[in-house]
Amino acid sequence: MSTVTSDTSRASQENSTTTGQAQAHGATQGKTQAQGRAQAQNKTQVQAPRKAEKTDKAYTAGNGGQADKAGARKAGKRAAGYGRLLRTPGALSFLLPGFAARQPFAMLTIGIVLLVQHTTGSYGSAGAVAAATGVSMALFAPQSGKLADRFGQRAVLVPGVLIHSAAVSLLVVLALTGAPMWALFLAAVPAGASVPQVGPMVRARWAAKLENSPLMPTAAAFESVTDEFTFVVGPVLATALCTGVHPAAGLIAEAALTLFGGLFFAAQRATQPAHGTIAANASQPRVSALSIPGVRVLAIAFLGIGSVFGGMQVSLTAFSQEIGNPGANGLLYGIFAAGNMLAGIACGAVAWKIGPRRRLILGYAGLTAAASLLWSAHSVLLLGALGLIVGLCIAPALITGYTIVETLVPASARTEAFTWLTGAVALGQAAAVTVAGQLADEHGASTGFLVPLVGTALALATLVALRSRLLPRAAGRVAARGTRGIGHRVPVTVD
Repeated sequence: MSTVTSDTSRASQENSTTTGQAQAHGATQGKTQAQGRAQAQNKTQVQAPRKAEKTDKAYTAGNGGQADKAGARKAGKRAAGYGRLLRTPGALSFLLPGFAARQPFAMLTIGIVLLVQHTTGSYGSAGAVAAATGVSMALFAPQSGKLADRFGQRAVLVPGVLIHSAAVSLLVVLALTGAPMWALFLAAVPAGASVPQVGPMVRARWAAKLENSPLMPTAAAFESVTDEFTFVVGPVLATALCTGVHPAAGLIAEAALTLFGGLFFAAQRATQPAHGTIAANASQPRVSALSIPGVRVLAIAFLGIGSVFGGMQVSLTAFSQEIGNPGANGLLYGIFAAGNMLAGIACGAVAWKIGPRRRLILGYAGLTAAASLLWSAHSVLLLGALGLIVGLCIAPALITGYTIVETLVPASARTEAFTWLTGAVALGQAAAVTVAGQLADEHGASTGFLVPLVGTALALATLVALRSRLLPRAAGRVAARGTRGIGHRVPVTVD
């Protein structure tokens, strides 16, 4: 009995011991699991900030890289100024001769007006002869550009400057010897037809050197500034020579500068654009620049600008004669051209946020508004101030027009396109000189200032009506490429 009891108690002790060990083991295992969970939780808490830190670093690096790239682009735009442009390899080799060779263009019209008015006593006759020169230039300049694109600038320029110098010399001799008007017209036609198109040729060299470069707008502004500086120096120089030396001195200087400056520019063969290669490529057939609708619209706009130049030249000359101070003509025209040049410098330094088409229309509207006040000026001070404002409004329109045409015309017709625009200025100038001269003879100098108003108003109306043609074809179409539906339309930037 006692034996059984002792066995039973030992079994109970063993069971209790086993149960205690199991409970102890369970407690130990639970403690271990709890410690494991705590460690895992701590590890997770430690890793979470590290992941967040890595994510923040990646985000910062990505956005920072984009910001740096955006900053670099902005810095590149800021750096694309006149200094960087002039450091373009080979640029100075054609810029300096080109500046000398384009001076005669600004001297020709005023030189003819002053000489023929001196020999005939009529502003109408002087304007008509100058108009014959401008019309022939407008008609033949694009053909000169086509030939330059096909055969090279030198092949066109050398014979052109020789013919021009001879024709201008003949015109001077005929005017001084009292030749009839028909003889002056006959000499004026080849003089205008052979005017060297140095400005368009320089622009074509820039376009060849800066293909797809952000410096192209800067180059367009620089060339417009150079043109305006030419129109500051040229008319003032011609007027000073005609009034201070001899009535024929302006045209004699024009012929000499054309000859020597043109030959010097033609000698710069290293920077001459390639010619005749585009036409040989079947995938890029040769097209006429005038077949592009936008070029025709810009030509009309440049006709209006030419009416400002021609109307100002004759009307300022007549005004100076009316007040008994012929020397004021050079001063007044110099102020007008100086405003033009200053505006050109400013346009090249501004990073525009609006499209070129809108800039052209707004600038042209300002030009028309400024020209509408010229006829009311009856004092040198007021006319000088208004002339300055008109000059400030011309450069933005000119620069923007040349910028737009580069986007419309292929490289194979670029020189031709530039000469169409230059010829349009000459044609508008010729028409304005004729009409303003007749008005000044019959009704006084103030009526001649109505010509710039009418010319710019008609051109502005054309620009507004046909503004859609100033966009390149790719940008002028609304395209939705890819899958149709909301959210799948690829945006196309338009002006």
